[in-house]
Amino acid sequence: MPTLPWTIPNPPPPHGTAFVMASRFEVRSATDVPRFFLRSLAAWSQVRNAPGAYGASLIARPLKRVFCTLSAWEDRDALYTYARTEPHRGIMTSLRPTMRTSTFTFWEVDAGQLPLTWAEAEQRLTEQARNDAAGSGAAG
Repeated sequence: MPTLPWTIPNPPPPHGTAFVMASRFEVRSATDVPRFFLRSLAAWSQVRNAPGAYGASLIARPLKRVFCTLSAWEDRDALYTYARTEPHRGIMTSLRPTMRTSTFTFWEVDAGQLPLTWAEAEQRLTEQARNDAAGSGAAG
């Protein structure tokens, strides 16, 4: 399981909050894995220079076709600015057809709690996926 460790582009202030996002992507087939992984590295490079980014990590599980991200930001606006900026925006648009499932979850933490642990992020992603499935089942 290749993991890119927690990287700190901009040290967070000692006091205050951080806006956190965790994501989980599952690609449709094994043939999509190399392309997704290579494109993820480009987005990873971008986050390392993104204004307002306090930290980020990536887990790739290529045999399961799953990729997870965990990042902390100055605020929601900093995250959304990053997401709308190239190359991230184009990467996500180009990869959308390869996605089987995607899960996103957001929360806030005290900046002093950084870096975040994958255990908490994966627990939150599991809970969010369960909530998403229950919501889509109720709507269908």
